[in-house]
Amino acid sequence: MNPHRLRQRAAITRALHDWFHANGYLEVHTPLLVRSPAMEEHLEAVACGDRFLHTSPEFGMKKVLASGLCRIYQICSCFRAEEVGIHHTEEFTMAEWYRVGAGTAELMDDTEAVIAAAANAIGIAPPAFTRITVEALRQQANLPDAADEFEWFRQWVDHVEPALTEPTMVYAYPTWQAALAQQRNGAADRFEVYLSGIEIGNCFAEEMSPDTLRGRFERSAERRSSMGRPPHPTDTELLDCTPRMPRTAGIAVGVDRLVMALTGAHDIREVQARYSPKWRPQ
Repeated sequence: MNPHRLRQRAAITRALHDWFHANGYLEVHTPLLVRSPAMEEHLEAVACGDRFLHTSPEFGMKKVLASGLCRIYQICSCFRAEEVGIHHTEEFTMAEWYRVGAGTAELMDDTEAVIAAAANAIGIAPPAFTRITVEALRQQANLPDAADEFEWFRQWVDHVEPALTEPTMVYAYPTWQAALAQQRNGAADRFEVYLSGIEIGNCFAEEMSPDTLRGRFERSAERRSSMGRPPHPTDTELLDCTPRMPRTAGIAVGVDRLVMALTGAHDIREVQARYSPKWRPQ
């Protein structure tokens, strides 16, 4: 850990809370222990008895939305197994918020404002973001059509993501990457946020059909089984609540990564309050 980075992190976290309160968002706290930790087949949850530590507060917060609240946020610890690297630890902090009546365009505006507040809190200029489609980035990289999803990901990781060094919001992903997002105009209605070359956020215009979501849970379970992994349990409570949810968009931003991107930290452990005997101040 780095004491200077921890002071910067504290200032950023205070700024996030202040921004949400000033803009009418209610802070909520949903359970960390859940029976269904994720939909996406690539996410590995941390088991805790007969339950799991949540990979994000997404499912719990959507159940809160179904109760009638309109703007909610949460800053909390999340847990994902098998994620270790300079941008990954098994436990990390997420800021997640939902805005009823909004779409991805409005959440882009929110996200820029939140990041600007975080930058101002540590005395640096707010970043100016470019908004661009997935297809436009692929064309810039002169990528051929991908034969399958694996090839598409390989092209993206090898040729597109390394070039995203400027503040960028990438939208209009392929429909097969919708996860819990709606599909609109032949694309998944979602965007990702890149800052200082780090992917820090992921936003969905939330899918409202329980039948569609059930089908996606089932396909994810089939894929995990084919990979020799236990399927994620379907969150039936979420499916029951979905018909009561209004039109909503939501985004999750990694707080540790946001602090890294704004401060120039090179390893996520610099901005976390965890002891590492191998790390020394530079």
